[in-house]
Amino acid sequence: MGNVRYWLPGKGRGEIPAKLIYVSSSIYEGDWFSIRHSHSFAELFYVRSGRGNFIVEDEIFSVQQDDLVIVNPNVEHTEVSIGSDPLEYVVLGVEGMSFDFGKKSGTRNHEIINYSKQRNELLLYFNAMLSETENKNENYEDVCQNLLEIVIISLMRRSGHPFSVVTTQRADKICSRIKRHIDSNYAEEISLHSLAEKAHISKYYLAHTFAKYYGMSPINYLNEVRIRASKELLETTDLSIAQIAESTGFSSQSYFSQNFRRCCGLTPSGYRLQTKK
Repeated sequence: MGNVRYWLPGKGRGEIPAKLIYVSSSIYEGDWFSIRHSHSFAELFYVRSGRGNFIVEDEIFSVQQDDLVIVNPNVEHTEVSIGSDPLEYVVLGVEGMSFDFGKKSGTRNHEIINYSKQRNELLLYFNAMLSETENKNENYEDVCQNLLEIVIISLMRRSGHPFSVVTTQRADKICSRIKRHIDSNYAEEISLHSLAEKAHISKYYLAHTFAKYYGMSPINYLNEVRIRASKELLETTDLSIAQIAESTGFSSQSYFSQNFRRCCGLTPSGYRLQTKK
């Protein structure tokens, strides 16, 4: 008989640092009212059958059988069935990670991908997790966690819309690094696109995650740092308004004055006069 042996290279992948916190199944039968809500964790919905709509923040998207809906943490969403073909789906709640959908996603905070070609494989994993959590046999939590890793790797491998997983810990480091970059280089030309390229993540993910950690978008933080630096120059130097605008990274004197007035309630000249008095 024939015998073929494939040796593995021996490079350990390591575990995906994310925790499966629940598995549930739902069928929409018109007996509950759906309202928009959000969670501090990501959710993955696999539509086993039916048709309906997903509402993500202020947008509505149609979904059907074999659609996988991925919703990142802290994003408002809900789901609604259509007519006599109710939605039936399995939901995974995943803590400790977000999904970065790449450059093509723009500012999208979710993704909907149809996996009809991989239906048998994905349903096997989702149904197995559901069965494990229902029966609660010995070590079922470990089985579900391992199945989650298989699902994520399978999605990333087979998707026609490439995406990657960003852990909470890595997100913290990314945002901290971007903040330090802005603090040190605010006088240079900086855009959300250039910051995202520096961090090797999408513009949406950077903006959304930075705001989560610091309470404002990277560009708003950049503007705040520039205004703070310009205040110091107005108070301590005799540089012209145009020179201060240029040295703090504003593209023009008029744009600087406009931003300064909006933030401080005074023109740069008015602020300088007030501080000297």
